[in-house]
Amino acid sequence: MSFETKMRDLITRMATEFKKVYGITGDKANLQTADKSSLVAALNELKGLIGNASGINDAAPSAGSTYSSQKIEQQISAAITALVNGAPTALDTLKELADALAQDDSDIAALVTGLDNRLRVDAPQALSVAQRQQGRDNLDVYSKAEIGNPERDLVADFNAALVSHEP
Repeated sequence: MSFETKMRDLITRMATEFKKVYGITGDKANLQTADKSSLVAALNELKGLIGNASGINDAAPSAGSTYSSQKIEQQISAAITALVNGAPTALDTLKELADALAQDDSDIAALVTGLDNRLRVDAPQALSVAQRQQGRDNLDVYSKAEIGNPERDLVADFNAALVSHEP
């Protein structure tokens, strides 16, 4: 089944579900809020309740709360310090690490050769058919032929599905 066929099936399914949603959202009596005068009023009621929630707790991590931004910054700084503290002074920055690596060109040459065999995302590459296929396989993506027509008017398909699946 092509990607295009799958997309059309999805659109048909979505149209069916949208019709159900339209039926539910049209009846304000189904709202679980005190103010049922409009959806906007109900959303504003929820916003007020959420805005008054007390979910910041710097004392201990929890699934029901979060740290303040200040505590988060402290945690990040502590993690960076822990990462750098294990390195000797001569190698505690990325620049120092780069300089140390540059001193041994044979290791760098091996790394560059390995990098040359990688799929680039910053520049075009001249890849053979086999390399392109291997890249798609490794990335678990489809070819243009497998995807179908990217120019297809999916809005028209959606509208047609709405009309053809009326209750």
